[in-house]
Amino acid sequence: MMPSSKKGKGGVKKVTRKPVPISKELSDRLRIAANGRADSAPLLVKPSGERWAKSDHPRPFRRAVKDAGLDPKEITIYSLRHAAIIRSLLAGVPTQVVASNCDTSVKMLQANYARYISDHSDTIARTGLLHTAAPQTAIPANVVPLRERH
Repeated sequence: MMPSSKKGKGGVKKVTRKPVPISKELSDRLRIAANGRADSAPLLVKPSGERWAKSDHPRPFRRAVKDAGLDPKEITIYSLRHAAIIRSLLAGVPTQVVASNCDTSVKMLQANYARYISDHSDTIARTGLLHTAAPQTAIPANVVPLRERH
């Protein structure tokens, strides 16, 4: 269950939770991680077994980014959200579905991500085109071309 964000205007926003799809591989890994734990126990814990706190992720994430040879000033943990959104859009997931799963709006997706996927729009658009390639085998004698009108 994914919690909604606390962003937005107008005071305190009620945090709701909604199911989001995950891959079978992630499901299998989470099932292993949960093995033997109570249903109410935290699923993802530190190696020590403690709960993760909001401020616990920055240092390990920075180290991982540095170890990957990237700039931690440019690549933050929020980059994972951006990558997931772009990956979904490039895979052809409808914008409304991406927006819903990521607790944002189609308008915000268009404003923030159009520049990242525009180079791929030809590839995506081609999937809906009529393909009129020449046949790879000989044309049967009973198939005749349409005549042009003069």
